[in-house]
Amino acid sequence: MNLKEIHQVLEEIYESDLKVPFIEEDPVQIPHQFSKKQDVEITAFWTAMLAWGQRVTIINKARELFALMDNAPHDFILNHKEKDLERFANFKHRTFNYTDTLYFIRFFKRHYERHTSLESAFLLADQFQAKKSLIAFHHYFFDDEYSPQRTRKHIATPERQSACKRINLFLKWMVRKDSRSGDLGIFSNIEAKDLMLPLDVHVMRSLNQLGITSQQKPNWTLVEEVSNFLRQLDEKDPIKYDYSLFMLSKNR
Repeated sequence: MNLKEIHQVLEEIYESDLKVPFIEEDPVQIPHQFSKKQDVEITAFWTAMLAWGQRVTIINKARELFALMDNAPHDFILNHKEKDLERFANFKHRTFNYTDTLYFIRFFKRHYERHTSLESAFLLADQFQAKKSLIAFHHYFFDDEYSPQRTRKHIATPERQSACKRINLFLKWMVRKDSRSGDLGIFSNIEAKDLMLPLDVHVMRSLNQLGITSQQKPNWTLVEEVSNFLRQLDEKDPIKYDYSLFMLSKNR
């Protein structure tokens, strides 16, 4: 398929009416259940970090996790007592366990004691540049003498050539505002044009089907290449086609 044909296919999927609203089946529904900005950020980030496996399982695990925080995660993180952490002892999703949960809480407490928004953690150089900003965020997240080595596998970085699917998914949710895909658009200092595609095996199948790439394994270099390709289709909002690519894979 040529560029024009690919653009037409992706636009038609993006503009088409859905029989079932996307948000009702997607983990992005979790942050939509909160109104306080910090709660939205925390639940969106944590849900995105848990986003591997079946979507219904991810949704259920996220609900379980935030129920343990009395569905007020920002308040819980800032004001919990040491004994309150015991309630997370049995929480687990795949390889994400008690140790990881405790460190996530520790990170959020450290961050929100000094900042009002999680957005600042991605603007450590005062502006967002995807590769540099994600690398800087990873270093910032683990800039703690008590950071467990095992938790590092849950926060990806381009420094290891990871596709960083879950962090890019979180940023898409936070930066874009789109009722169709459920993106919340609450970050104001990062532009949609600078986002990167949340690349996973499902999206890879669609990219292969359309002839955008023949590669089979996601990595950061491919994320940059495909995101730049999508900028040829819409330079201001290229990652809106993540929705189209996902739906193409789902309906294949």
